Amino acid sequence: MHRNTPSAKHKLRLTSVQLLVLFYFGAVLFSTILLLLPITLKEGAELSLMDALFTSASAVSVTGLSTISLTEILSVPGTFIFAFILQFGGIGVMTLGTFIWIIFGKKIGLNDRKLIMTDQNQTNLSGLVKLMRHILVLFLIIEFIGTIVLGTYFLTYFPTWQEAFLQGFFASVSATTNAGFDITGQSLIPFAHDYFIQSINILLMIFGSIGFPVLIEIKEFIFTKKKKAYRFSLFTKLTTFTFFVLVAVGMLLILIFEVHHYFADKTWHESLFYALFQSVTTRNGGLATMDMNDFSTPTLLILCILMFIGASPSSVGGGIRTTTFAITLLSIYTYAKGNTAIKVFKREIIPEDVVKSFTVIMTASMICGVAVVMLSFLEPNQPLLKILFEVCSAFGTTGLSMGITADLSLWGKTIIILLMFIGRIGIFSFLFLIRGEIKEEHYHFPKEKVIIG
Repeated sequence: MHRNTPSAKHKLRLTSVQLLVLFYFGAVLFSTILLLLPITLKEGAELSLMDALFTSASAVSVTGLSTISLTEILSVPGTFIFAFILQFGGIGVMTLGTFIWIIFGKKIGLNDRKLIMTDQNQTNLSGLVKLMRHILVLFLIIEFIGTIVLGTYFLTYFPTWQEAFLQGFFASVSATTNAGFDITGQSLIPFAHDYFIQSINILLMIFGSIGFPVLIEIKEFIFTKKKKAYRFSLFTKLTTFTFFVLVAVGMLLILIFEVHHYFADKTWHESLFYALFQSVTTRNGGLATMDMNDFSTPTLLILCILMFIGASPSSVGGGIRTTTFAITLLSIYTYAKGNTAIKVFKREIIPEDVVKSFTVIMTASMICGVAVVMLSFLEPNQPLLKILFEVCSAFGTTGLSMGITADLSLWGKTIIILLMFIGRIGIFSFLFLIRGEIKEEHYHFPKEKVIIG
């Protein structure tokens, strides 16, 4: 008698995207356990399982939304443990994993490279291990320099050098990973008039959110001897241009909308830095120099749009990403002009990328729209604007809040956790998570036009 055994083709086979999502889910669970350890918490501090899970998901997705105050919960060792957790989301699970594999002499196989390629939004398998090394080294150098600069400067703010450098270390990690967490208890509001601290944080947030490929190409350009012959990729040109245009437009709109409101009694330089910092932090930073509730409704809606767009691809940030937004606008402009080829920086965008861009925007809009409706039903006491702000912040993994996070119900917090997770892994990874293997089309039906618009 023979036992029936499943054939190889019926065995459970996980795609690289599904494996990557499992790794990030595992990172959230591992981080939850770390947060619940006695060494992590201050003596007498208590942390519920839901709050630990929410904070872990926020940390791994480098969002910054929190139902607790870190300064009241974390011990000194806990601060370093939490900073380590932020690296999962900032540098990425596969980057840290690759580093550990290299240390232990593990050979990076084809399946491992596929996971790295998925995690970093790359399109080919070549040079991935070298890319991981570049990302890790660049990130650690940026965080180290930020720690030294901020720690030294904080000597004028804190009574001991140990506290000053602890604050500097965590602030550097939080800003570079664009996590948005703080151990001051008030984000950067205590430094609202310290333009040096704000400027350093702005630079660190930009380094984290502009995209790893951009940083690597800039490094190669700086160290190359033939600078005139060096050619930046279309990705670097497009994402950098879009990134800083969004920052500039965001700053300008905030200045215009708040000139007779929040900025009415502020000096020109106070208004400028408030507007600049809040515009940059919507790229994914999550740190703030003021209470978001003080802004007028038009400004809050602009911040929602900027958070929904988010950071650049292959960065620490979430959202639909800057290149998606840019390609969508370019395609609309091209169609309105009666052209068929989308041209930018003396290159043409391939049609597949246009389809991907519209797919990302529509999927993200539907996800956020459903989340707003569900939260409006589950949290009837919360204003719609605050719910929309929270949803955009969670999806964009930004971390800015109007103060409703801790008041959400269990189901409300669950929805925010899912949004943060989707924002971190990206829309395509989310879609590929539920998609099977690509099937070859063996036949086609006759094509027919449909009335559009």
